[in-house]
Amino acid sequence: MDPNGIEGLDAQFIGLVSPTMPRIMAGGHPCQGIYWTKSGTRPKVAIIATHYNVDFSEHYIAPYFARQGFGFLGWNTRYRGVEDQFLLEHAVIDIGVGMRWLKEVAGVEAVVILGNSGGGSLMGAYQAEAIAPTLTERLPSAGQDALAQLVKGDLYISFNAHQGRPEVLTDWMDASVIDENDPVATDPELDPFNPDNGPPYSEAFIAKYRAAQRARNQRITDWAKAELVRLNAAGVPDRLFPMFRCWGDIRCVDAGIDPSDRKPNWCYRGDPKIANRTPSIGRANMIKTWLNMWSLETSPCQGKPHLAKHDTPALVVQGLADTGVFPSDARKIFDFLGSSDKQLELIPGAHYFEDSIAERQNAADLVGSWIRSKL
Repeated sequence: MDPNGIEGLDAQFIGLVSPTMPRIMAGGHPCQGIYWTKSGTRPKVAIIATHYNVDFSEHYIAPYFARQGFGFLGWNTRYRGVEDQFLLEHAVIDIGVGMRWLKEVAGVEAVVILGNSGGGSLMGAYQAEAIAPTLTERLPSAGQDALAQLVKGDLYISFNAHQGRPEVLTDWMDASVIDENDPVATDPELDPFNPDNGPPYSEAFIAKYRAAQRARNQRITDWAKAELVRLNAAGVPDRLFPMFRCWGDIRCVDAGIDPSDRKPNWCYRGDPKIANRTPSIGRANMIKTWLNMWSLETSPCQGKPHLAKHDTPALVVQGLADTGVFPSDARKIFDFLGSSDKQLELIPGAHYFEDSIAERQNAADLVGSWIRSKL
């Protein structure tokens, strides 16, 4: 039997409205997903996973957990495929719709929150808001009521997860960009693909490069705030803008930085030098989305403040061959978690454990055993 297949499993489509968004006129529901279970069963424990932008309804790990007897809700908010319009406060409300469905309709007694990949900080934020809301003033009254009634997860799992949305984008930014409106203009002294700079990169270059990445994020933020004021003064609520060259994490080029078992000179899109010339995360944004999701100064999507509020048992799992999340990221997440009962596991495998069925099975077995030991 193919462990990636769906033989012996039920996959139920779920489409629901949100307290802050109705069903659209064409028929689509803002909240959608697939609930995976072993055929003919009604699990008492379920896992839920959601991402900022990627469709998680057919998540690769769902069959592995369903075969262990867990339910798995691959859940999507209204922002699936429309990352440029993302606002955390509404995404959290949409996740709450899925959580409540698990409890009230599926009959689940315990819910495990799985924060996978970029969805790690999103699910971490959901759990934190269910513990102590901070987004209330960003929402209309219906959203405020929904935020106050979020269902708290019983366990939290960080699964090959990025720390937070502003953190990962900044780590991936090409610091040598001179002009945000020109994808070509480059400062050669900061160019990570200039062989005069490395690899290997010196400690001095690494420090200079990381500082320049943060400065680039701040420059965009400064422009975004000023531009939003200018637009609003003219009666324009927002605008779209592009962003270039965001496959510039020097850890992808130089495997000696934050060492692991990953393939050197490689990222999720292949050769970083080539990938850096193509669109990446954050490639298009509304100004309000930049300030909400990507800005180091203003975004509520940073991991640490949310993780610090967690008080339930937590597991951090990190594949050592991951080319976009690194051991130091996993250790920071572990350290940030406020939970007194927490565990860190560094295991074989790439970002989605895509290179080996055995590694996928090992990851699922590890998580499943941990869940059973806690519930």
